[in-house]
Amino acid sequence: MERLGTVAKCAPPLRCRADADDLWVRLLGGDVLFVASDHSPSPPEMKEAPCFFDVWGGIAGCQSTLSLLLTEAHQQRGVPLAQVADWLSRAPAERFGIADKGRVAVGYDADLALVDLEEARELRTDDLLYRHRVSPYVGRPIHGLVRRTLVRGRTVVRDGVPTGERPGRLVRPRARA
Repeated sequence: MERLGTVAKCAPPLRCRADADDLWVRLLGGDVLFVASDHSPSPPEMKEAPCFFDVWGGIAGCQSTLSLLLTEAHQQRGVPLAQVADWLSRAPAERFGIADKGRVAVGYDADLALVDLEEARELRTDDLLYRHRVSPYVGRPIHGLVRRTLVRGRTVVRDGVPTGERPGRLVRPRARA
């Protein structure tokens, strides 16, 4: 927060390095079952105010989650790719009872991100597809560039450019027995 300023204001707030390290221990130890990102964007002017308490308390982070986790978990900590996929796909789908999601298997929707693991660069404002291109991750080095995103088997983004395809639909949890 001290380095980034109000662009990093979020709720809950950022924590100290020791807390972040403890969270990694818990994630790697299996106490935390999945990783998700909030998406609470705002226009740039809402992230600037004379009083810190008047600044919008949210971060637009969903587009960067996969690349950041590939960087922090896979590249820096040696976490297998299958575990990263599990944290981001299978475990949340199971936890929230979302049928046909979270696995690459017959009968499941083909929701996939094709990633170039060799690509490493700083995240740029121009990379963001948000209406308001504000992110605390801009300038941060990332490994693993998403080259193609498929939703239900249809390409929706290729090399950072939306294709115009919109196959998404509302998904609801399965009814509990």
